[in-house]
This record gives sequence, C-alpha cells and structure tokens, in this order.
Amino acid sequence: VQLQASGGGLVQVGDSLRLSCAASGGTIGDYATGWFRQAPGQEREFVAAMSRIGDAEDYANSVKGRAIIGRDNAKNTVYLLMNSLKPEDTAVYYCAVHSRRYGLGYSVSGYDYWGQGTKVTVSS
Repeated sequence: VQLQASGGGLVQVGDSLRLSCAASGGTIGDYATGWFRQAPGQEREFVAAMSRIGDAEDYANSVKGRAIIGRDNAKNTVYLLMNSLKPEDTAVYYCAVHSRRYGLGYSVSGYDYWGQGTKVTVSS
C-alpha cells in the first residue's frame, strides 16, 4: 500500500488544520493507522493511532484533547484534525499503517508502510 499525506501548511497559533492520508494499492480498512511527527533535530514521535477495525484510538499527551483521528473507508483516507495549534506542533507529520489485527501502535518500528510527510508550521 502507498500512502500520500497532505494538508500541511503555515498556520497561526490557535488555528485548526486537517491532515489527510490517502491510501492506494490497498484498502485502508485493512490496516491500523498512526500519525507521527518529527520536528527539526528531534526523533519522530507518536501523535495518534486508530485500530484496524476503528474501535480504539489513542493520542499523545501533548495533543490529547486537541486532536482527532478519523477514517473514511469510502475515500480510502485517514485524517488527523488538529485544533488549537501551538508553535510546538510545528513538525513534519507522517501517516503510517500496520496490518496487525488487534491493537494500536505507538512506536515507529511497529508500522509497515509510511507516507512521505506533510509539513506543518505554526506561527506565533
């Protein structure tokens, strides 16, 4: 499966942004999905995850209450809605999937396929 992330850009503090991750060559509903981000000079970190059947989701403490992960099976796309953006949200955001039937995924190594990343810059 190939993943194409989009939706990043330059926004102001407090703005909202919806990132998209479109899948091709596979069905997004066959995978659990995660979003990660990587700020300059830092490790790639977990942001949000959704289980394969969509019955579970989780978020990093840094975005909990401000982020929502969702999936549109008809569009073969996963989304990450980020609200109340802060300068520390500035990073390249990556979507990723794994095919394990159960559970989420919190580590980079737990994912099989990755999108190319979309850059989010939050300006104060």
